[in-house]
Amino acid sequence: MSIHVLFLAAEAEPFVKIGGLGDVAGALPDTIYHLTKNLPPDEKVDMRVVLPYHFAIKQKEFKPKHLGQFNVHSNDRAFPCQVYEYDKDGMPIYFLDGEPIDEKSPVYSQDPIHDGYKFVFFSLAALGLPEFLDWRVDVLHGNDWHTATAIYALNHLESLPNTLKETKTLHTLHNLPYMGVGVQQALTDFGLPPTKDKSLPEWARHLPLPLGLLYADMIIAVSPNYAKEVLTPEFGCGLSEFLKTKGAALDGIVNGLDTDVWNPETDEMIAQKFSSHTLSLRMDNKRALQQKFDLLVNDDIPLLTLISRMDPQKGIDIVLKGLSYWADLPWQAILLGTGNPVVEEMARQLQEVYPDRVRSVIDFNGKLAHQLYAGADIFMMPSRYEPCGLSQMISMRYGCVPIARATGGLVDTIEHISHKVNGGTGFLFDEPYPSVFAVTLKRALKHYANKETWKKIQLNGMKIDFSWENSAQKYIDVYKALLN
Repeated sequence: MSIHVLFLAAEAEPFVKIGGLGDVAGALPDTIYHLTKNLPPDEKVDMRVVLPYHFAIKQKEFKPKHLGQFNVHSNDRAFPCQVYEYDKDGMPIYFLDGEPIDEKSPVYSQDPIHDGYKFVFFSLAALGLPEFLDWRVDVLHGNDWHTATAIYALNHLESLPNTLKETKTLHTLHNLPYMGVGVQQALTDFGLPPTKDKSLPEWARHLPLPLGLLYADMIIAVSPNYAKEVLTPEFGCGLSEFLKTKGAALDGIVNGLDTDVWNPETDEMIAQKFSSHTLSLRMDNKRALQQKFDLLVNDDIPLLTLISRMDPQKGIDIVLKGLSYWADLPWQAILLGTGNPVVEEMARQLQEVYPDRVRSVIDFNGKLAHQLYAGADIFMMPSRYEPCGLSQMISMRYGCVPIARATGGLVDTIEHISHKVNGGTGFLFDEPYPSVFAVTLKRALKHYANKETWKKIQLNGMKIDFSWENSAQKYIDVYKALLN
């Protein structure tokens, strides 16, 4: 008999994507479904995805079928929930709609009270969906604080329908600091009181994410190293002692990468396609960037890049200050991103100080991002924390060698080079300080001067399989372990 998985998320490609969750929720269920759909019945995963029917989705070309409605009850009224179904290559996608999912609101608003009612309603509606469909749920798979309420409510309801009586729960932990602060009143109004479980600190007993993590049968962080980091005071956001109580029920699986979108052999956005077998062609992309940005066209000058949200969490200031340490060394840099106005201004000022070698592009430009991955020599990723990260995987796939802070998924995906290259794929630094980054950059520049050594590093990174199939199979194994 196949495993029935109900996958809950606030966003998912191709329907709506705001951040990294959209990538994961779009790719992971799809990959799991296609990995198992041709297997014998007892090996299949009957995967079904549930999303709020956001206004942004309604604006697109998808035409889901209206299946009917059921009620979601708060303390003082019943909210009709409309159910829509869309067939995505054989995998059912359900869109749930109702009054709290405001007709014209964005996916995430700036008002936590508004979002609280939206996502608490959605989580409870997702629990009502299996009975409406008459479909048994073996594993309820939640993501982020927006759907954690479903796991808490499943353990709080006095009576469960047959479709949920044997359900196990798994929650993927994407970003611990975002816990759903401001949602407490919505929980109360929908009949969900604070927990009395003292393993959670008192301040966390009525927040969606801690409540979901408390009752989840399994917690999967988006990288093994992040699963370890959240057990420390530095990264645990006040929940490190509680998370230690989860023991073996907390683990990590690295997110995958869409290797069709990010493929230098087929990428239509770059000047010259290439592969690990035609790596010499890659230099055409570097020259194209140097020409485009009016930089000196010279193969021997290392071209550095940074593609990121301009935010202190991403450590952009570490790079902007650290580059100044080596003003006497040959390098060029193109910085791409938008976000915090203070950080944006720092990037502009760096270009003013080094007008002949720095270009700061304050923009969100997907096509340019592809070109930078394909043409730059070194990718800088100085994140103060990074639960998983995709940029480092993309850069390695495109032969752009990463320099990154040794945190979260960056440790799991980059093989650090110290003195000998061997199987190394990039350079990691421990402390989030400009001086430490600068020392690591100097070591990378020294390696770049040796063309054969640099080529070996590039090829080491390009041969790693970051596809979603690896991660999806690990999730399938977790589903099986939960049921056994």
